[in-house]
Amino acid sequence: MKNKILIDVERLKYPKSGIANVCLSLIKGLDGLKSDLNYTFYGPAKNIPATKSRFQIINWKFWQKKLPVNTSEFDLIHTTHQLSEYFHAKKSKKKVVTLHDLNFLHDKSSDKKVKKFTNLVQKNVGNADAIVCISEFVKDDFIKNKHLFQLQDDVEIDVIYNGLVFPENEVFSSVKNLNLAEKKYILTIGVLYPKKNQNVLLDMMAHNDRDLVLITSAAKSDYKESFLAKIKDLKLENRVHILENVTNEEKYFFLKNCEAYCHPSLAEGFGIPPVEAMYFGKPVFLSRFTSLPEIGGNLAFYFDNFDAEKMNEVYLKGIQQYENDAKMPQKLCEHALKFSYKSMAESYQNLYKKLLS
Repeated sequence: MKNKILIDVERLKYPKSGIANVCLSLIKGLDGLKSDLNYTFYGPAKNIPATKSRFQIINWKFWQKKLPVNTSEFDLIHTTHQLSEYFHAKKSKKKVVTLHDLNFLHDKSSDKKVKKFTNLVQKNVGNADAIVCISEFVKDDFIKNKHLFQLQDDVEIDVIYNGLVFPENEVFSSVKNLNLAEKKYILTIGVLYPKKNQNVLLDMMAHNDRDLVLITSAAKSDYKESFLAKIKDLKLENRVHILENVTNEEKYFFLKNCEAYCHPSLAEGFGIPPVEAMYFGKPVFLSRFTSLPEIGGNLAFYFDNFDAEKMNEVYLKGIQQYENDAKMPQKLCEHALKFSYKSMAESYQNLYKKLLS
């Protein structure tokens, strides 16, 4: 009889989020593997794609936080992010939790928020048989802060990189009319939030003639308001283009046509957008913080600090180096393919089998 696995993909409620993309990649990857495991996915049924394997689905309902789904029939539960509010009680034989980051310990969060998130992580990892970190950086950070959590004595701590589904098409379009056809523009993707640090790109732009395209969500924040004010102060209204809630098709259009991708983030557990940019063979400029050097490797360019003139020097020098190396686009694409959804799914399936053996 096949072992039954329940995978929590509840984050598909927010289909444009990074974790939702990882969940979709995992579903697609498992669907392409031969397996003697029986998979069921818990999440909003309308956002879970149809599969060749016809995986079973338990449809998410908002009240299931209070009246949890009965999981006694499952041999293993996989909670795909550390702040999940579901499946805290371990009624299966084994449990896997994916840990994306502990950013709340480092981003100047209030004591109240730190306590809330620490308690929520505890509820998820406290009875886990395996904790999967999405980068070596996240694993090291978790081990450094392990004293904050009570874990099972024999818990296994592994690293499985996020896997991406890269586009199969080569032609993309956008309905946005930004008049960028004759311009060189920098692309950055991410929620307007202090840890993403996008404001330093505005300072850098004061020293060059590039445009900036920012793909973000429609979420409001104090940081967003200060970002918009800074655009006006620097008189960059005609050079900064903020696009909210774009489709994947449009995102790929801007990735394919940008001059470069910049990600000056202060805190990342992984870093999906830089990998996507590398897939399109684009030069990538990153901060040296948290997981980004691990993801970018020796093919990315790095900002050593956020002084505007120094950043611009790094940028222009990097563009020149990129343009003088005809093999660079191919090298970048090959590097990105290391983070494929197939590799991720295979690693998770091997872990499930190991725990159940």
